[in-house]
Amino acid sequence: MKRLGTGIGWRPEIAEDIARLPDIDWVEVVAENICPGHVPDALTALRERGTTVVPHGVSLGLGGAARPDPARLAALAERAETLAAPLVTEHIAFVRGGGPLTASPEIEAGHLLPVPRTRQALAVLCENVRIAQDALPVPLALENIAALISWPGEELTEGQFLTELVERTGVRLLIDVANLHTNHVNRGEDPARTLDALPTWAIAYVHVAGGVERDGVWHDSHAHPVTQPVLDVLAELCSRVTPPGVLLERDEAFPPTAELAAELDAIRAVVATTPTAPTPDRTAPSARRAVAPARALPHLTAVPAPRSPAPTPRPAREPVAAAHGARPAVRPAAPRPASGTGTARATATAAVPTAAAPTARPAGHRAAPGVVPDALPAADPVAAPSAPDAATAGVATPDAGDAERQRLALAQTALLSALVAGTPAPEGFDRRRLHVQSRALVAKRADVVARIAPELPEILGTAYRPAFVAYARHRPLRGGYRRDALAFVERLLATEEFTDPVVHRRLAAWWQERSGPAPLSAHPAARLLRAARLAWGRKR
Repeated sequence: MKRLGTGIGWRPEIAEDIARLPDIDWVEVVAENICPGHVPDALTALRERGTTVVPHGVSLGLGGAARPDPARLAALAERAETLAAPLVTEHIAFVRGGGPLTASPEIEAGHLLPVPRTRQALAVLCENVRIAQDALPVPLALENIAALISWPGEELTEGQFLTELVERTGVRLLIDVANLHTNHVNRGEDPARTLDALPTWAIAYVHVAGGVERDGVWHDSHAHPVTQPVLDVLAELCSRVTPPGVLLERDEAFPPTAELAAELDAIRAVVATTPTAPTPDRTAPSARRAVAPARALPHLTAVPAPRSPAPTPRPAREPVAAAHGARPAVRPAAPRPASGTGTARATATAAVPTAAAPTARPAGHRAAPGVVPDALPAADPVAAPSAPDAATAGVATPDAGDAERQRLALAQTALLSALVAGTPAPEGFDRRRLHVQSRALVAKRADVVARIAPELPEILGTAYRPAFVAYARHRPLRGGYRRDALAFVERLLATEEFTDPVVHRRLAAWWQERSGPAPLSAHPAARLLRAARLAWGRKR
C-alpha cells in the first residue's frame, strides 16, 4: 500500500476548507461521529477523489480493566468497512470505571486517562488488544496519550511499555508528538528518550496538534496553533524514521483556511528537510537498546528527564508452535498472595502487582512481532522490520486473569471517582494535579454539552457554565453527553435554581421535547411547530 502522506483531521466545521486545501492525501475521522449509511456528503466527495479515510476511535477503552465491548468493536469494524479504510486507530487509555468487576455502577470519564505502566496493566492491555484485533477487519494502530497525572509505582517507561506492547501483540503505533511534548511539560518525560526506545518500524502514522501552557501545565487543547516545540519533537522522530503519514489535528477554534494550510506546510517542511539516520540492527535483543544516547532538545532543558526504572524480570515462557494455531503451554507464574476483597476505595498501588501467566491465546490473524501487515503503509526501507529475535520469536505471552483485571478495575475506579465524583484521592497521587485534571474534565463536559445542546447556553446565558460546573462537580458522567444534558436540566428544574419564570418554562419545554421514548421528528412541520413553541415561550 502507498504511504499515507500528509493529512488532516476531518471535522464537519472545516469540511469545506479541507476540500479546498491543496495536497491533502488523507483524512482521519472520529469513528463514533460517523454513522454507516449516512456518511456526510463532503466526506463521500473526498473518498470519490481518492482521498484515504481512516477511522479514529475514542471509546473502546482498551487500557481499561474490562474486556472490550463487542458492540463497540462491531461498530468500529463496520465503520472501517464502510470507509474502505486501510487501518483503524484507537488509544492506549481507559475511559470508564466501575461495572461488574467492582460491583459498582459504571461511570464514564469523558476523557482519555493514562494506563499505569505496570506489568499487570500491560498484560490486561495486551489481551484487550488481541481481542480487538480479532474483531476488526483491518490492522489496528494505537496512540500514546497526553497525561497530566502519573500513577505511583510505575515499573516501565513509556518507551518500554510501548515496545513490549508491540512485541507481544504485533499492533502498530500512532505516535502523537504533541502528546510527547505534553508529557514532557507535565510529567518531566524526555521525548528523545522515549523515541530512542520505540520500535520505529511499527509506526503507522503520526499526529501533530497545538496546545497551550497555563500555570505550568500544558493543555493538549487541539484548539491552538502547533508550536515550535511540538515541531521539534516531530523533527526528532523524523531523524529516526520517515513516518508513513503525518496528520494535523484541530478540534476547536478553527482558523481560516490559510492558517490551516500554513500549519500543514510547516509539517511537510519538517518531514522533508530532516535527515533520517540509519536504523539500528534489530536482529538481536540488545540492538533495540543500543541506540544513540538521547539528544536534549533545545526547549526541553528546563525539566529534567526522569530516570528510567530498572526493568522488572519477566516470568519465563515456553516456545509455541503458533504457525499451527496450537494453544501454547505457559510456565506457571510464581505463587502470589491471594487477593483481598477490596472496595472501590482501592489505593493506586493495587495496579502494581506483576501479572500472572495463564494460558496464552493463539496468534490468530495478527501479525507476529516484527512483521508488517500487508494492508498497512510500507515502512521506509531504512526502517524495515527485521525478523523477531531469538529471545521473543515463537513464544507465548501471558494473558490477564480475572484477579488481575479486578485489581486494575479497583485502582482505575478509585482514580476516576476522585476525578469525577469528588471521592478522596487514592494514595500516591499528586492531589494538586488531580484537582487540575478534575476541573479540566468538568470544563470539557460543559463544552461538549453546550455543543450538542446549544439551546441551553442560549436559555441560561452567562449562568450556564457556573450552573453546569455546580451540577457536574459530584455527578459522574453516565450514559453519554445527551443523557448528561437531560440530567443537568432535570436538576435545574427540580431545585428551582432559576426563579425567572421565562427561563423555567423554556427549560421545561426543552426537557419535555427531548426526554420522551421516541426521538424528535425531523419532519419540517414538526420542526416548525417546535420552533414556534420555543419562540412563544421566549415572548411570555
